[in-house]
Amino acid sequence: MRYSLIPKELFIHNRNRFVQYLKPKSLAVLNANDIMPTNADGTMPFRQNSDIFYLSGIDQEQTILLLFPDAQDEDMRELLFLTETNEEIAIWEGEKLTKEKAYSISGIKAVHWLYEFPRIFHTLMSEAEYVYLNTNEHTRAVVEVETRDARFIKYCKERYPLHKYERLAPIMHQLRAVKSPWEIELLQTACHITELGFRRVLKTLKPGMMEYEIEAEFIYEFIRNRSRGSGYTPIIASGANACILHYTQNNQPCKDGDLLLIDIGAEYANYNADMSRTIPVNGKFNSRQRAVYDAVLRVMRQAKELLKVGNTIVEYHKAVGEIVTKELVDLGLLTMNEVNKQDKKKPAYKKYFMHGTSHYLGLDVHDVGSFYRKLEPGMVFTCEPGIYIREEGLGIRLENDILITKDGNLDLMQNIPIEAEEIEEIMQKR
Repeated sequence: MRYSLIPKELFIHNRNRFVQYLKPKSLAVLNANDIMPTNADGTMPFRQNSDIFYLSGIDQEQTILLLFPDAQDEDMRELLFLTETNEEIAIWEGEKLTKEKAYSISGIKAVHWLYEFPRIFHTLMSEAEYVYLNTNEHTRAVVEVETRDARFIKYCKERYPLHKYERLAPIMHQLRAVKSPWEIELLQTACHITELGFRRVLKTLKPGMMEYEIEAEFIYEFIRNRSRGSGYTPIIASGANACILHYTQNNQPCKDGDLLLIDIGAEYANYNADMSRTIPVNGKFNSRQRAVYDAVLRVMRQAKELLKVGNTIVEYHKAVGEIVTKELVDLGLLTMNEVNKQDKKKPAYKKYFMHGTSHYLGLDVHDVGSFYRKLEPGMVFTCEPGIYIREEGLGIRLENDILITKDGNLDLMQNIPIEAEEIEEIMQKR
């Protein structure tokens, strides 16, 4: 791992919260993600399952976490199963975690090799009544491959058909929505690394550069600061490309007079930042660009004020829609006649602002959590309004990451330049 060692107290804290949601005589099993193939003998970079990382901190493939708080043997209440290393693995891949190292990361004392799992699991299943198994239940997930979790569910139900099976995901959605101080510190680090990348780009961007060159500047700064790179596929969209919401080709030139929409965020210790900025390629906004930019920034400021304890994201999105509508009318993009005649299910502002304003942020960029749940201290959301005028080839989005506190909220990206004047000033000093 590239990141600094995370205090094991975070994962001990997370497990203590988790087991409080289990029914009596419950056993919970979490599996690491698979290493996914590409072609020939190639593989994708390994990315740990967010739930097993949240509860253990173990960032290694083929790991299994087993939690059985009511086990009669105290040594069987928390167990980790790891791949046992050998000389050949050490030569080709480097050494894997030792039992001692796994304990220092996770705080779990009972660490076993993976080959011991079937025997120990079979013994504990004789005591267990309920079994909690994991699946990806994110509302936007599209899962077209059979995961390690899915294979394990089949294995359990075929071998132990009379146990009572429960869903683990709802518990994780409940817990992960509220971040601990340790997690907030990791998110803040990811935001700081993102800031370093953005400041580098402000001093580098000039007409004629390719979008992928800008992406490379970010990735260089991210990796040199202990990140694996961006937490998601970056959007580096110049000119009319900014009106394509999920534009990721990043293969066009940045032209003089155009704006460049950037949506990128550094990953750090599996936690993710998520930032959007829109900047002038030549370092200076023209009058139309500046008018739309200022409108988006005003929406962002007002939206941030609504991210507070007691609100819900569903109610919040409705309120932001009204704010955006006013700005679009002032920009001459909508008329009050269109607004008054709009279908409430398809509001007029959606022509120029098609996506939501906020989502949960954490171990996943679109982190788990219910939009109907009232906001609580410790939740972290993006705030990302935009205006996209396709007929003008003009798209602007601004996005910061916001921590909810009992006294309001805290912008984790407050040090990243966002005011038009500051952006121009930095760019003019290149």
